[in-house]
Amino acid sequence: MAADTPDESVAPDGAFPDPVVALLEQAVAGDRRALARLISVIERGGRRAHQVGRLAYPRSGGGYVVGLTGAPGSGKSTLTNALLGVVRRRSERVAVLAVDPSSPYTGGAILGDRVRMGDHVLDDGVFIRSMATRGHLGGLSLAAPEVIRLLDAVGFGWIVVETVGVGQVEVEVAGAADTTVVVVNPGWGDAVQANKAGLMEIGDVFVVNKADRDGAQQTVRDLQGMLDLSDRGAWRPPVLATTATAGPDGDGVEDLWDAVLAHRRHLEADGELAKRRAERLHRELDRVVTERIRARIDGLLGHDHRRQIERQVTAGELDPWSAADQLLAPLDPQDSPAP
Repeated sequence: MAADTPDESVAPDGAFPDPVVALLEQAVAGDRRALARLISVIERGGRRAHQVGRLAYPRSGGGYVVGLTGAPGSGKSTLTNALLGVVRRRSERVAVLAVDPSSPYTGGAILGDRVRMGDHVLDDGVFIRSMATRGHLGGLSLAAPEVIRLLDAVGFGWIVVETVGVGQVEVEVAGAADTTVVVVNPGWGDAVQANKAGLMEIGDVFVVNKADRDGAQQTVRDLQGMLDLSDRGAWRPPVLATTATAGPDGDGVEDLWDAVLAHRRHLEADGELAKRRAERLHRELDRVVTERIRARIDGLLGHDHRRQIERQVTAGELDPWSAADQLLAPLDPQDSPAP
């Protein structure tokens, strides 16, 4: 498992970027410490993070992203550990990005999902990294797409993104993955809850994990019945039962990976994979532009001025639209509203 040590060797913001170039070349050559440092650079943001993104982008495009989402306690980390064994037996390199809730004190990842994937610590073909959501409601921070792209660029053919389950906003994982696997437990919810959460819309493969428990087959039937009532186009998501803790690679996990491979072939055959990836890039571009505008506004207004405007909105002295006009005014003084 790669160390998550801070990157002390990279030049400060605005400096000559050769140290970042060197780190990327080392990571491409298999240096896991260099890869861990580059991820730390991305997480911290700033110009160095943008430099990593620019260098990684032309090298990426060959990796395939599998997202695992589901409610906390559904066994996603244990299932991911079992999947790693299946993938490695097929001689494929795989990286795991475990997106954790953020610590309210440090902003760091606190669940420690990698502890549950300890079987693969010494495997050079596996790289596992936890990443904090930093308060982002959907479970994926703005930096996550850049980390996924970096893992792709350094040669991992498969990237598994395991996200924290946080209710209805679990749907964001679908925007970061080529294939989305929704993990539930026996007796999970009913049709109304499932559709409210949006899970029936985003899942490409459904898994009833902990299938050795009572009610597993009924949950499988319930999910299949819900799918019967939905229009999912040419691909009907399979519903599989797994017991990730049964033996070294779990029970039903091979079938799960075969379903992921079948979905990939389907997407490639009808051009849907290229369409999904284009839409993902467009959404990422929108988020980057939004964040850049927000950062520029904060720099022009100053913290105290922005807090003052927010206090006026809270006190009912200023409506949100007028407040937005004031916040955006520094970007285009000619269109500023009259005082």
